[in-house]
Parts: sequence; C-alpha cells; structure tokens
Amino acid sequence: MTWKIDEILEILRMTEVEHLDIRTTTLGISLRDCVSDSLERTRQAVYEKITRRAEKLIQVATSVEQELGIAIVNKRIAITPLAIMMDRFDRDGFIQLAHTLDQAADRVGVDYLAGFGALVQKGCTPGDLALIDAIPEALGSTKHITGFINVASTKAGINMDMVARMGHTIKDLAQATADTGGLGCAKFVVFANAVEDNPFVAGAFHGISEPEAVINVGISGPGVVLDTVKAMSGANLQDLGEGIKRTAFKITRAGDLIGRTVANRLDVPFGIVDLSLAPTPAEGDSVADILKAMGLEDVGGPGSTAALALLNDAVKKGGAMASRSVGGLSGAFIPVSEDQGMIRAVQAGHMSLEKLEAMTAVCSVGLDMIAVPGDTPAETLAALIADECAIGMINSKTTAVRVIPVPGMQAGEIVHYGGLLGSAPVMPVSRLSAKTFIGRGGRIQAPLQSLSN
Repeated sequence: MTWKIDEILEILRMTEVEHLDIRTTTLGISLRDCVSDSLERTRQAVYEKITRRAEKLIQVATSVEQELGIAIVNKRIAITPLAIMMDRFDRDGFIQLAHTLDQAADRVGVDYLAGFGALVQKGCTPGDLALIDAIPEALGSTKHITGFINVASTKAGINMDMVARMGHTIKDLAQATADTGGLGCAKFVVFANAVEDNPFVAGAFHGISEPEAVINVGISGPGVVLDTVKAMSGANLQDLGEGIKRTAFKITRAGDLIGRTVANRLDVPFGIVDLSLAPTPAEGDSVADILKAMGLEDVGGPGSTAALALLNDAVKKGGAMASRSVGGLSGAFIPVSEDQGMIRAVQAGHMSLEKLEAMTAVCSVGLDMIAVPGDTPAETLAALIADECAIGMINSKTTAVRVIPVPGMQAGEIVHYGGLLGSAPVMPVSRLSAKTFIGRGGRIQAPLQSLSN
C-alpha cells in the first residue's frame, strides 16, 4: 500500500483532533489440535499454544501504534468456539478450561480472550449443553474471558429451546456477578447469524474455516465521521452519504495499514478489517451524535432508523474500497452504555427498547449493552432475544443481544461500569408476558429465502 503525504497528514489530524483510533487488533488462534481425552493434557495444550502464539502480540501492536501514531485501544485473542473441540468434557471441565484461558490471557497481557461459546442454531451436543451450563460460573469468575451462543441463522431458523435457556443463563450470570452490577453479562452475547471473523468482543471467535492463526482488525472513528457530518450541514442526504463514504475510506485505510503491519511482524496472515463504527463513553465519540448532526432533534425520534440506514450503508461502501479484506460485522454499533449520546437520549425519554429494536434492523448488531431491571423475568429476556433473532433471520444479517438485568435496580437508575463499558441507564421493559410463547419450545423454521441454493 502506497501512502501520499497529504493522506498521512490527514490521518494524523484525525488522530489528534477527532479521536481516531483502532479499536482492536484481535489474534485468532485455532485450538483444534489441542483436545485430548484427558482434561489436564487438554488444558496444558491450550495454555501452551495460546501463550506461544500470542507471546509477541502486545509487544508488536504497541510498537506499531507508537511508530504510526495511531492508538490501538485493545489487543485481544479469539479462539475456536470451545464447545466444538471440547465436546467430551462436562460442566466442571469447561469451568476449569475457562480458568486456563484466563491464565493464558494474563500471561500474554491481552484485554480479552473470546470464544467461550457454541453454535446451537439447529441443535445441541452434550458438550454444547455442558458449556452453556458452565457460562455463569466460567464468565463470572474470570477476568478476561468472553462468551457467545449462536441460537439462530437464516439457514436453520431459530432454536427456541436454546433461546429460552439463554434467558435463564443471563439471569444466572447477572446473579453470579451481582456485586459488580451484573457485569458478567457484559461479557456474553447471544447471536443470530454469527460471523467467523468478528474481532469485537464479546462475540468474537475464531471460525472453523479460519486458518491456524490470523490478525483481524476492528476500526473505530465516530468522532471523525461526526466532524464530517457537521462540516456538511447544508448538504442534501445524497451528498452527505458521499462525504461519509470518503471519510470511511480514510479510516479503513488506517486500519488496513495497522492490521497488515501487525500481521506481517507476527508472521501470520492478515484477515479482515471490520468497518464498524464503535463508540466510546468519551464526548464526541458517539454514533448517536452523528445521527443528531444529520438533522434529528434527538436519536430515538422519527427519522432515526432512516438516518442510521444512511450512515451504515455509507460506511460499508466507503470502507469496502479501502481494503482488500473487509469482513466481521462492518457497520455502526449502537450500544447504550458505551455512547454518551445514547445515554442522554434514554435519560430524556426519547429512546425506548422498541425503537432500539427497530434501529437494529439496519445497523451492525442489535440490542447491545442494554441494562434492564434486575427482576425482569427470564422469559422476557428470551423474548427480546427471539425478536432480535427474527430480525436477523428474515433479513439475512447478524443480530445479537447483550442485555444486563442489573440485580436490585429498577428503571431510571444508573449502573456504572467504567472504562469502555461506560454507564448504563436502566431501561424499562414491557411487563406483558411472553411466558406461554417461550414455553412452547421447538424451532421457528427458516424463512423461504433460506432456500437459495
């Protein structure tokens, strides 16, 4: 890749003034050769492989960010979904494996190690069920480990038995971490149409079609896009989309450069750049503020879904031209706790769960980092998951739910997590019951568009 001097100067301006950073460089590692019939030998092999493969990740990523002047906020590891290789182990075995993974993450110095999960959109093995049973204790008692369960896809439909189970899993995980406001739930996400090369936690994992090891990069840049939108206050929407595309191109070029440089120095393949705009709690680094700058009185009001659709499409189109390898989720994230504009909209009463759900039909993921009252029934949580899965299944896109039923808290209160997780206003949830519907179990069949072969 050849860079011109004016491109370099513009990247430096974006870094210094507009909060441009690289949200994560994630090293994917296959653990498919680590399993044996002995739990102890398996744990030893897992620890050895992760610490060997990721030994230089922090050193290399830190040197690259210092040389190029672009911060890499997180350095992470993603592994093959644990239930795929470790099907022979029981609940206690998976808990022990989680602690082994946590020790490996500590050893190499990464922020998070992701992949404690299973793909159960069509059915379950004994290992899948054992891993799911282990989630509350495994994630609740570790620092770095994040988990996911994929319960639906366009091809398979929605596994409603697993959706129902996820409601109880989330409740149990919240109780296991009640002393930190249910923080364990921030490390767990339920997916429809999960992708294999997503570098963002909590849902990252190293897919079974991925190579032995790979570097995937997640970019950021809401502040850069916000300044672009503000500078085009008189533009029509078509011209505004073009401006966002050009900005997304520049941001992605920076991410591509970082990713390829890190991968080359680690002597592993470069995978993808994930184009997602990922907000932080910092002022001026908000996707909600971008939507307001487009002309909305506040996010959550009429026009919010259309504005988000424009933003998401422009980011994808602009970024896709800037890298040979685009993947992951690639769009705009709208978490509540991690976005000051979203927090303000919720506190003002302008944003509801129902409006958030509508907006997830056109953004990167789904109901992300949503705090709800601690007494929300498990069946209601499952119903929220089912609704998001339906959006993902019908629209052939990734959707997800990362919801936190905060123990002891009610709607209107604030739970503080700190760091990138920010502070979450507890949002009200409809008290209408879905217990009978969720209790039916079975599967919601795949839609007609799944027959695409």
